[in-house]
Amino acid sequence: MILDLFAGPGGWSQALTVLGVREVGLEWDEWACKTRAAAGQLTIRTDIAAYPLWPFLGRITGLIASPPCQAWSMAGKRLGLVDQPLVHQAVADLSHGLDSRAKLLAACRDPRSLLAAEPMRYLHALNRHGQPEWVAMEEVPDVLPLWRQYAAILRTWGFSAWAGTLNAADYGVPQTRRRAILLASRTRTAGPPPPTHARVAEPESLFGPGRARWVSMAQALGWGATDRPVPTVCAGGGPGGGPEPFPSGSRKTLSDARERGTWKDHSPPNGAVHRPRSSTARATGTGQPVAGTAPAGWRWALRNNSQANATTRGIDEPAGTLFFGRRANECVWQAEPVTATPPSSAVPVPEPIRITAAEAGILQTFPADYPWQGNKGQIFHQVGNAVPPRLAAHLLAPHLGKTLAPDDFTLAA
Repeated sequence: MILDLFAGPGGWSQALTVLGVREVGLEWDEWACKTRAAAGQLTIRTDIAAYPLWPFLGRITGLIASPPCQAWSMAGKRLGLVDQPLVHQAVADLSHGLDSRAKLLAACRDPRSLLAAEPMRYLHALNRHGQPEWVAMEEVPDVLPLWRQYAAILRTWGFSAWAGTLNAADYGVPQTRRRAILLASRTRTAGPPPPTHARVAEPESLFGPGRARWVSMAQALGWGATDRPVPTVCAGGGPGGGPEPFPSGSRKTLSDARERGTWKDHSPPNGAVHRPRSSTARATGTGQPVAGTAPAGWRWALRNNSQANATTRGIDEPAGTLFFGRRANECVWQAEPVTATPPSSAVPVPEPIRITAAEAGILQTFPADYPWQGNKGQIFHQVGNAVPPRLAAHLLAPHLGKTLAPDDFTLAA
């Protein structure tokens, strides 16, 4: 079987589904497990640091691991960098069968830091049985030195190993998400898959077809370059219970909104009207946005958060790295000037509109109808921590002898 540690809501699993392969995932988060169950993915809800190894010995052909990134991510306090020497020590010890985790954990500034060493506990036990055949691991870029340590150890065990940083946009993900990747194999030379996309489209040459241009948010969502999102309207709590993190609540039809008196008209200056394809089109992430355009000289863009240095990208570009925490409700669609000097206009610029969880999932290359479970805060947390399935599929396909077809990842319906 293929074993997926820290399986989350199913980024790697969705990739394997596309490739026609099944796995078993280990995950602790309750709502991620419920999402996986709804998606039909085999899951064991457990503390990975405490789960016994014997059920897997002699049975694992591939090991996947994406340890939690909160301790290392730029979106957090990054105490993982402070704890990094302790994590390196834990990896070195575990590679020799010495379990020093309890002692090292007591010295860590962030207890999540040491989770990045857990895959080595599994790898050491499996290696004694000549397994796994291959390994694929992913984390934020700051974990690359740790992946290089893993690679060096795996080489002494007979693996070919490669560790480096890849940009998800180079593999058709509508997001410039950079990640540290470790790939290792006992049967083939390990290395990154060839990129399929580039910032600028490449022409066909004698050596074959050139790479396509990076996939934009508009392409992934099925929007036109100036289409605007549906306005946000007040409603109740999220489907999974708990507080609704957005004052806006869930989306309703505009006719309902007018009746309730909560709808504000932000019609574009050309007189186009809001005409959603269906009442649930944007709420489910499966429909075209409203047939309206940004004011002349403006375009729609996605701003990651409200910080001064927040990444803002036009919808004709890939998104920046999506991460969601307490500032999830600050990731918004907003109108921005096409040129450096904003055009003068008597028409007010449309108000920012919060991104939906379904849209965020699509930008992470999950299907539009992926069965996310939980309220919006819980879903955003799952989306932000997941591996983009399209990137995962490119990483896994060579190990499985599979080939990806151009239409294997249909996002917006």
